[in-house]
Amino acid sequence: MSEGDKRTSSSDYPRPSLTADVVLFSLDDAHRLAVLLIQRGKDPFAGHWAIPGGFCEPGESVEESAARELQEETGIEGLPLDQLKTFSRPGRDPRGWVVSVAHVSVLPSDRRAEAVGGDDASEARWWTIVRERDGSLGLEHGGERGAALAFDHDEILKAAVEHLGERVEQLALGMLPATFTLEDARRAFEAALGCPVDIASFEEAVFDEELVEEAGGGLLRVAGGGR
Repeated sequence: MSEGDKRTSSSDYPRPSLTADVVLFSLDDAHRLAVLLIQRGKDPFAGHWAIPGGFCEPGESVEESAARELQEETGIEGLPLDQLKTFSRPGRDPRGWVVSVAHVSVLPSDRRAEAVGGDDASEARWWTIVRERDGSLGLEHGGERGAALAFDHDEILKAAVEHLGERVEQLALGMLPATFTLEDARRAFEAALGCPVDIASFEEAVFDEELVEEAGGGLLRVAGGGR
């Protein structure tokens, strides 16, 4: 009989704790990519900045947990979530064996002020993402640089930025208000991609692929009224 066969109950197996995190992107006032972080009010990493998230509760899916934690810690709710990746590197959390399922979402820039720290988050703040020459990501807020992220959240943030670029057509316009200009749309794509976009080619692409439609008064909106 194998060692596995000798185990008679699921209680014989070590069990990880499960958490869910949400990387929420928007645009700052200069149309640069921004991410919402919370300042942890408790150990571990008290005082450090972190991606909103927390432990899953019994009876919840990870997506339900992610949405609940985002609402409790930042006040933001009602957003669709893209499941990003599972992060399970040993030692990623000093409290023990903790596995996190990260999600990505976007918020219209005119809703940024809705974010308010709550629950065990002492503050919620939008940080502008700075892409460094060496490929790393920096964070900036009001002239302050270099926020120290808790856990492995620098790794999660990097994966989320890559995901945003890969799904730019589905996500970039969701960072804009309900109506916007073509220039606003182009700058949202540039923020998501991290590189310039040719205006002529961009205009042809967004209309050919029916990503936007006329909203009157020289403004556009997401085609079909959806995001």
